Amino acid sequence: MMQTYRVGGCVRDRLLGLPVKDQDWVVVGADVTTMLKAGFRPVGKDFPVFLHPETHEEYALARTERKTAPGYHGFHFHAAPDVTLEADLQRRDLTINAMAETDTGEIIDPYGGQADLQAGLLRHVSPAFAEDPVRVLRLARFAARFGFSVAEETSTLIQTMIEAGELHHLVAERVWQETAKALAEPNPSQFFMTLRDVGALPILFPEIDQLFGVPQDPKWHPEIDTGLHTMLVLDQAAQLSDKLSVRFAALCHDLGKGTTPSASLPAHPDHEARGIILTDALCQRLRVPNDLHQLARKVAEWHTHFHRLYELTATQILELLEQLDSFRRPSLFEDFLLVGEADFRGRPGYRDQPLKNNTFLMACFQAANAISAQAFVAQGLTGADIGKAIRQARITAIDALLNQQNNE
Repeated sequence: MMQTYRVGGCVRDRLLGLPVKDQDWVVVGADVTTMLKAGFRPVGKDFPVFLHPETHEEYALARTERKTAPGYHGFHFHAAPDVTLEADLQRRDLTINAMAETDTGEIIDPYGGQADLQAGLLRHVSPAFAEDPVRVLRLARFAARFGFSVAEETSTLIQTMIEAGELHHLVAERVWQETAKALAEPNPSQFFMTLRDVGALPILFPEIDQLFGVPQDPKWHPEIDTGLHTMLVLDQAAQLSDKLSVRFAALCHDLGKGTTPSASLPAHPDHEARGIILTDALCQRLRVPNDLHQLARKVAEWHTHFHRLYELTATQILELLEQLDSFRRPSLFEDFLLVGEADFRGRPGYRDQPLKNNTFLMACFQAANAISAQAFVAQGLTGADIGKAIRQARITAIDALLNQQNNE
């Protein structure tokens, strides 16, 4: 007899009192022929998934899976009327995702998902968790979403996966896909901290892992540890902006400090140049979208200028605006300001401190951007002379703002 159940995230989120965006269904006691006769439309390639004829929600036949090769592609799926609901739930990653709900609201929870929800634990359903390395990334992403911790036995299981080399089978697209989702979560730092706790960060994000344990000058960084600072900045960026580019740039802004020679510590001379190289390497390895790469690169190179703004001359400020491509791409400049603010606030005691650098640099941009060519054309200037005149007028406008700032 064909039976349908809500499963997975929609059950979990309803129990947590969160909005349910999408509903996933599993069908027990049916096969492809049964589904087609009922009017369902097949859409699955790897295993039988169908769209409901009216709601267009996804219904998947109950199935089991068997590991056949390393990585996450090596699986054989078995879907048949004799596959039970419990068997289907057992193949899922975490207990909090392995619950089902009937049409009457009854929760079917054979693996203790409700107890783990209440305890705030991420626990694997079965040893089959170790067969799919993507699950390590998903687990860390759920930690970032819910603030849950990892069950001790699950952490131990992940250690065995690492020792077996399973994480090396992850391809760039899947790592970035999960990372992008994690960066969109309320506390994205928990994604990276969870990966670090289970030993996966050095494999997946070596550029970030090597930041931890690297000291900074306590005068400017009460948190001292560069890795901790990066996590604080990332979460501040998440508070300031929903944009993935801003959050990713915050993650990458200090990568160069991870390779500072020990003799220089706790100072980090030239970490900006080293940060560009590491940011490029990270983005190329994970195939990060170009717009995110470009902002992260600009931030890595120029973020210290944001903090030393009042030490710069008017000419240097204009050069900064030019390097940030502010006049052609003002949105990129605005994102740079957000990351600069996150960097400032990502330190203990600085979260609610007043910050004038962003408003002042924006005022410099607006004053410089207001200079147009028309006045110089009217004066009879032509060609390159117009560009020189515009540039000098911009420097003069910024210098006036600097003098005003110094006199306040």
